Amino acid sequence: MELNITPLNLTSEDEHRPIVIAGPCSAETEQQVMTTATQLAQKGIKIFRAGVWKPRTKPGGFEGNGEAALPWLQRVQKELGMKVCTEVATRQHVEACLNAGVDLLWVGARTAANPFAVQEVADALKGVDVPVLVKNPVNPDLELWIGALERINQAGITRLGVIHRGFSAYEKRLYRNPPMWHIPIELRRRIPNLPIFGDPSHMGGARELIAPLSQQAMDLGYDGLIVESHCRPDDAWSDARQQVTPDVLDFILDKLVIRKITESTESLNALRHQIDELDNHLIELLAKRMKVSREIGNYKRQHDMTVVQTGRYNEILYKRGAQGVLCGMSSDFIKDIFEHIHEESVRQQIEVLNKD
Repeated sequence: MELNITPLNLTSEDEHRPIVIAGPCSAETEQQVMTTATQLAQKGIKIFRAGVWKPRTKPGGFEGNGEAALPWLQRVQKELGMKVCTEVATRQHVEACLNAGVDLLWVGARTAANPFAVQEVADALKGVDVPVLVKNPVNPDLELWIGALERINQAGITRLGVIHRGFSAYEKRLYRNPPMWHIPIELRRRIPNLPIFGDPSHMGGARELIAPLSQQAMDLGYDGLIVESHCRPDDAWSDARQQVTPDVLDFILDKLVIRKITESTESLNALRHQIDELDNHLIELLAKRMKVSREIGNYKRQHDMTVVQTGRYNEILYKRGAQGVLCGMSSDFIKDIFEHIHEESVRQQIEVLNKD
């Protein structure tokens, strides 16, 4: 299905900065909302975000003030002249926000992963004209992400965009939600006119990662950023580690390099980032393979077996070479790769066998 997309009508008044949506993870108190919004407005931020309803992974955390916080967003609009936005997950959320005059809505990652929930939101949006951003589902499923966009577009919403906030991973490493850049890259290839906003706060899960992730998003030609900013981030009621003060955000934005990208350069950068992402996956998979090899080495040590099992080695070379041909690569190329992998595997097993 081809999406009917019209411009979001969100612009940056500074050509050296992208469109920036900023504000606290949660609207905690009226004072916190107004203090943060005032500081952001002084730094040139035009769109204020704050979570009114907060879906948490586990019960017991702060889950938002609900509709009671919407008048605080109205104060931001009236007194500071900022546009305001918040997350919606149900029909009631959508209706309350529309009644309050919220300028922009976003669908969260947990909601985007549930077609029933997305359809409920879409049904509530029928007959209105409001920009909607859809976060990627928590799991790395591009078709599910596109499906959420299609449901909302079919409801008549044409001012559509997406938020790339990274994807949940079982093994937590550097990032809270690994970016998996190849997924939004493929999304842009399929829907070139779809605005993409990077969410470095949720990708990194740590304030020190916001700057490099923001730059990566700009290098990929993203249209804007949505960043969590709090007047007192260390005292935040939710996601304190990934929020920065308005002053720090201003510093990060000033350091961003916004490239004047031609189509050819953008495509080349996107492909190179895709290669980088795949290379990272290859290295992680090789590390896991070597871990298993060392476990095999322990087994061989316990049972007085030699390291090299010639029959098994020949089987690997033959099977992997054939698999490579089926995937459009030469058999010799695959055999060369697995010879090097086997050599490293043997080295690690010998280390295990000779361990005191």
